[in-house]
Amino acid sequence: MLEIVEERYDRKSTIITSQLPVKLWHEAIGNSTIADAILDRLVHNAYRIEIASKDSMRDSRHLYEEQTTTDQFEESSDEKK
Repeated sequence: MLEIVEERYDRKSTIITSQLPVKLWHEAIGNSTIADAILDRLVHNAYRIEIASKDSMRDSRHLYEEQTTTDQFEESSDEKK
């Protein structure tokens, strides 16, 4: 990962997504020097967006699909009248 980040640093845009909080990256990477190097390059000139929610996107999608199906059924019923 360090090689990829290093190659793109200050030259190209990079989007990183993770379910692992940044504060746990050092532990996950295992080598604090490499973790520091990766984070330094990612954080410099970065826009960081953290989404903290207890809601599951899967549950939200399921509710959306249910509502869409219900709406379509109601529209179909209205058209038959």
